[in-house]
Amino acid sequence: MKTEVTLKVKSKFVNKYKSGYPLISKEAIFNLNEAAEEGTIIRLVDEKKNFIAKGYFGKQNKGYGWVLSRNENEQIDQRFFSNKMKDAFKYREPFFNSADTNAFRIVNGEGDGLGGLTIDYFAGYYLINWYNIGIYNFRDYIINALKELDDFKGIYQKKRFDANGKYIEDDDFVIGERGTFPLIVKENGVNFAVYLNESAMVGVFLDQRDVRKRIRDAYADGKNVLNTFSYTGAFSVFAALGGAKTTSVDLANRSLSKTIEQFRLNNLDIESQDIIVEDVFHYFKYAVKHQLSFDMVILDPPSFARSKKIVFSAEKDYKNLLKEAIAITKDQGIIVASTNSSAFNMNKFKSFIDQAFKETNRKYQLVEEFSLPKDFKSIKEFPEGNYLKVVFIKNLPKD
Repeated sequence: MKTEVTLKVKSKFVNKYKSGYPLISKEAIFNLNEAAEEGTIIRLVDEKKNFIAKGYFGKQNKGYGWVLSRNENEQIDQRFFSNKMKDAFKYREPFFNSADTNAFRIVNGEGDGLGGLTIDYFAGYYLINWYNIGIYNFRDYIINALKELDDFKGIYQKKRFDANGKYIEDDDFVIGERGTFPLIVKENGVNFAVYLNESAMVGVFLDQRDVRKRIRDAYADGKNVLNTFSYTGAFSVFAALGGAKTTSVDLANRSLSKTIEQFRLNNLDIESQDIIVEDVFHYFKYAVKHQLSFDMVILDPPSFARSKKIVFSAEKDYKNLLKEAIAITKDQGIIVASTNSSAFNMNKFKSFIDQAFKETNRKYQLVEEFSLPKDFKSIKEFPEGNYLKVVFIKNLPKD
């Protein structure tokens, strides 16, 4: 059994934790010992020593641990993790039964009551992301729970708990049979190559599934689409399959070969699609200079990025990024503005959109919006966990 310590919650935070807030923060606790052993079981009590919740100690970003249970008598043991995993699988049953999608999330951190942990499913393989050492200390329980639930081919993992929250290079294979990579998975009938054994990112971001499908089904036909920060070209593949001519732009050298690979997997003619390895901000200037314009511009930048000359932060710079996109979007064209930053909410994001159009003397219409898909379960008590914000914006003609 894990060591257990009792921590007192400051009175102004008690109701927050009682109502379901899951992240244990330094400012909420009287006697937080930052040197405590990761994985230590924490009992949260109020100033009168009344029980509030129990969780574990694990440093992650701005937090120092996660609440796991609000039942004082519940043990954080094998049964606990097995029950959590059963509930998570049951919630994703429609995905397990899908004929045209076999890549999806099966545990989404605090959304499934397991803060610090995500598990994705890729065509018979599980990929576990450990976001702090504390949750990694429960590794055997979690892997045993996966073994109990379903037949699988193998399990891979990503340790993302170094001092800056970055991925730790390792042989990511855990148990089962090693995969042959690329592993070909399906999303809404489209093929993707994924690599569970290479770096932190495997080749596709599963949280954009609904957005990609919408672009293919409702927006792409006959259109000229620019996909910026394109990574492996997932948006471009869906747009091209919907009948678009695409241009994919990303600074990373690997984006060229990775995007070609995804196009080929779906029998798309690479010669009719443009793939450009260049800083997106340079490309915007090039497009303006050469009077290029697009029916659709997709903006899905990282929350934070640094190149030789530019540091981009979504919180500070998204408005200016939008202004660059507006300049090369045709009248009645669509900008797909997306961010995965948890530093601001949808209302704030829409204020960036409004400011960008005002400062460029353009009018716009918000057409539709998306947040996380159903498998990325989130809870209302932790709004920052529902991080994805996507807005389809129509660039209206000048009067």
